[in-house]
Amino acid sequence: MIAFIRFLLGWLFRFRAYDESVLKTPGPVLLVPNHVSWFDWLFLVACLDKDWKFVVSSVTAQKSWLHRLIMLNRRTFPIDTSSPYAVKRMAEYLNANGRLVLFAEGRISKTGALMKLFDGTGFLLHKTPSRVITCYLRGAERMPFCPQPGWRRWFPPVTAHFSPVFTPPKLENMSTIQAREHMTAWLRDKMLQQRFQAEMDFGPRNVLAAIVETARRLPKRIALEDATRQPLTYRRFLTGASALAGPLAGRLHADAEHTGVLLPNVNALPVLLLSLWHLGRVPAVLNFSTGPVTMLACAQLAGMKQIITSRLFLERAKLKVDNLTAAGIEMIYLEDLRGQIGKIQKLLALLRMTVNPRSLGRAADGRSLDDRTAVVLFTSGSEGMPKAVALTHTNLLANLRQMLAVTDIMDTDRLFNCLPLFHSFGLTVGTILPLVRGLYVFIYPSPLHYRIVPAAFYDTDATIFLSTNTFLNGYGRRAHPYDFRTLRYLFAAAEKLQETTATTWAQKFGVRILEGYGATECAPCVCVNTPLEPRYGSVGRIMPGMEYKLEPVEGVTEGGRLLVRGPNIMAGYLNPEANAKFKELGGWYDTGDIVSVTPDGFFFIRGRLKRFAKVSGEMVSLTAVEDALAGAFPQYGLRCQVAVVTRPDESKGELLIAVTNEAKLTLEEIRAAIRAKGLSNLSAPREIKVVQEIPKLGTGKINHRELAKLI
Repeated sequence: MIAFIRFLLGWLFRFRAYDESVLKTPGPVLLVPNHVSWFDWLFLVACLDKDWKFVVSSVTAQKSWLHRLIMLNRRTFPIDTSSPYAVKRMAEYLNANGRLVLFAEGRISKTGALMKLFDGTGFLLHKTPSRVITCYLRGAERMPFCPQPGWRRWFPPVTAHFSPVFTPPKLENMSTIQAREHMTAWLRDKMLQQRFQAEMDFGPRNVLAAIVETARRLPKRIALEDATRQPLTYRRFLTGASALAGPLAGRLHADAEHTGVLLPNVNALPVLLLSLWHLGRVPAVLNFSTGPVTMLACAQLAGMKQIITSRLFLERAKLKVDNLTAAGIEMIYLEDLRGQIGKIQKLLALLRMTVNPRSLGRAADGRSLDDRTAVVLFTSGSEGMPKAVALTHTNLLANLRQMLAVTDIMDTDRLFNCLPLFHSFGLTVGTILPLVRGLYVFIYPSPLHYRIVPAAFYDTDATIFLSTNTFLNGYGRRAHPYDFRTLRYLFAAAEKLQETTATTWAQKFGVRILEGYGATECAPCVCVNTPLEPRYGSVGRIMPGMEYKLEPVEGVTEGGRLLVRGPNIMAGYLNPEANAKFKELGGWYDTGDIVSVTPDGFFFIRGRLKRFAKVSGEMVSLTAVEDALAGAFPQYGLRCQVAVVTRPDESKGELLIAVTNEAKLTLEEIRAAIRAKGLSNLSAPREIKVVQEIPKLGTGKINHRELAKLI
């Protein structure tokens, strides 16, 4: 019978199971799969020996004769889920060397992602000597009649991915309640890791192929829309990229390793990225907010010979590129490329993408894209000249799959992205992730339009929003309370989330901001809070597949210098000196941030190491001082901002200086705010300086390099 079921599943669903040998592990052992469809048990039955029993609800089994037939037989272990003795019965069976299959979520997932695990599972792991095997059922959520919203197929391909056998940690000096919670979190981490690893091993191996595969399944779904209100379906999106590749191939230099991209947030930018990837080229996306001098330095660092841009964009943004052309860099204008695409070329591209869209999903030069650089991005340069970061296709795919593993993003979600695509947060999370996942994404040209952005969000009925503290502060002042009525996920990163901003959004919009943390070098996400695992004040827990270590820092008693490692860490810098230092670390990336980590894995950012001052022999975090002063002066309005810089001082080592854009603010008020937050007297600035405007980067962060020049 089992052989027939296996044959039938293989024929209908192309079912395959991986690493099945672990299922021979003798009891006591617990198999914990994800639960996404009504037929999950059937795929598992086809893999298991007859002594494995499925834990089922005896209450649910009484709903109908069909429930009784499936749930009450020799292969099941019925329990009364409302009885406090249910877990005890399972523990007794496991202690007798039994082997159980337990759907620890207790229900079929409503999102397709892993939902909360009932802590009775953690109790079993704590009270029995059971070992654990996790299983990720991949593709089962696409079967008919599944409760998650989204597209369906009658017979989607389904695979089962079994983990190695895990031995739960032995917990001492913990109460039963604490141990139960700890074990449940440990199991959830193992299940997330299993999902992430399976997607990396069996999903598309490069970003271009991943987007094309999604487009092949959802050709008529709207993928992109920009401020021109010209939506692109996935088929039109691929057609545009295919058509653009023709004239572009004839213009690009054969010996140019990196091709510059200088464009705003418009549909043309993602289309151009796909065309360049298809041609086997590496786009280097320039940050146009840094000014012509820095742009030229970045272009020369990346060895650019050509930059693709738009005449209309340069005119409207009033960008001068004379110094770039004077340096011998050729400008290729999209308007000229479009003029070379005739109706016949458009029709042929449409036919190709209709009949064989996968033809766009591989490089035209025949070389694999999998391990090649996907994009070059430039760091913000808030403390020095920007570095050029080379991110591979594997880096980008790893990071977006890490984020999809820990969040319950659904097919019906709609993402609004006004963060610049020259920034890794805006590019990877705000654009590539939804295109790979199959979501609608609206890209807006500027986050600085504090009145227009909330109205545009309201008009698009978006459910996911990405931003930074500075921009959220601006929207909080200008937006109508109803503008964010559809918002389900609000992620904030790139700078420290201030308490006043979080309070404003909670009180005015009823929205919880989920703070994350990352770096361009990490593609970018390292940690993130989620609705399932939130911790206010932290930046969440580390992504699956990543590891970290803290190195001690002299004078810092809480936390240490954070180093991280994982598949999302960059291939390296284009800057020779910086790259040599990175390579010396053997795959570890030194974030330069001082971080503390709680026993249950939540990260708290204490500040940049470069932003610590040594005052009278004590280390003072300038970031902590700025956080204490943020929103502390409501009498001057929300526009009032205070930044902190230092200068050498003979008697104390370093002197703190408060820089503000509010002329009426006094040093006494600043010191009172410091005391009110419980900071020591060493954290109080000794001088105050008034400037017309606090300089900012394109992401909203304070530009400390430019700020220092004003002092």
